[in-house]
Amino acid sequence: MADVLVIDDDLDSADVLAEIMMDAGHDVRIGYNGQDGLRLVAERQPALALLDVEMPILDGPGMAYEMFLHDMGMELVPVILLSGVPDLDRIAAEVGTPYYLGKPYRYEQLIALVRRALAERIAPTPLPRPQ
Repeated sequence: MADVLVIDDDLDSADVLAEIMMDAGHDVRIGYNGQDGLRLVAERQPALALLDVEMPILDGPGMAYEMFLHDMGMELVPVILLSGVPDLDRIAAEVGTPYYLGKPYRYEQLIALVRRALAERIAPTPLPRPQ
């Protein structure tokens, strides 16, 4: 069992993803944009963050980058990017995470990736963002 953050601006997607994670035995906290996510990470460091890519206020890559900049353990949280964007592999490389899954995905794919990320615990190392 792990403390998992689900950050997605689509309420239905966030709820379904949270339900999948709870069914797999994890504790789940939900945020609806990257700013919510940063607040949740600061409250209690999760074992893993599942981030949508495109969100208002602060997107998933922006949240991962902000987590990396903090020096309070936030930079050590593995991130899984979940999105339907066509260039998800490029975005994951920019974020510096080996964990990403295109939408729509199968339940089994998601659970396998979550297990892998929790076992490996590779935190993202984002490329510098343009100013």
